[in-house]
Amino acid sequence: MKLVSSQSDGEQKESTELISRAKYEKTEHGYKLTYDESEATGYDGATTTIELFGGEKVVMTRTGSVSSNLVVETGKKHHCVYGTPYGDLMVGVDARYIDCDLDDNGGRLAFKYVIDVNSSYVGDFDISIEVK
Repeated sequence: MKLVSSQSDGEQKESTELISRAKYEKTEHGYKLTYDESEATGYDGATTTIELFGGEKVVMTRTGSVSSNLVVETGKKHHCVYGTPYGDLMVGVDARYIDCDLDDNGGRLAFKYVIDVNSSYVGDFDISIEVK
């Protein structure tokens, strides 16, 4: 699996690329990808699961050294707990798009969302995942 994550706060843009082994499986609603975080991502000791529900919703759950649960769903804003090494935040998550061509052999998933805290803009986040 190759995951490229970009975030922008309107002034600065930062990108991270992660190449990792992942468990990839078909679910009742779509596909699920589970991988271990590393020191490079800043979440060493955590496991992240990204689950796709059709082409409309992505749920990212992180467990271990930090815990978070983000729901990215087109047409809906969700309030979620986002765990960081410095503590948990309650954030608003507003999807911009979800683009998916995953199948039983792998493929690509890309999605973009905006995060706010107390209705104050934090940043734009782009995730692109390639599964082989």
